[in-house]
Amino acid sequence: MAEEKITLWLKVQPNAHRNELAGFKEGVWQIKIATPPVKGKANQELIRYLSQILGVARHQLAIERGINARRKAVSISGLAPSQVRERLEKHYSGLC
Repeated sequence: MAEEKITLWLKVQPNAHRNELAGFKEGVWQIKIATPPVKGKANQELIRYLSQILGVARHQLAIERGINARRKAVSISGLAPSQVRERLEKHYSGLC
């Protein structure tokens, strides 16, 4: 049986003061990444930061759309949609 993947839509702000889950608006998570968007470094940092928040290995995350854009679709394998939502909300509420 094929592993189910979840798609997470993000609006990424690179070159921010720090990595931060900044909110949720109209079905899109707002996320700030401290790394500048040079040679894919911000995308690498995005994957590292998301893996930390979600508690999954980096290879379980992939940028499916928007590799060179601020709006991105990231696929997540190995978690149920409810687990993804719960972990993101827990991390976001912990920042407020």
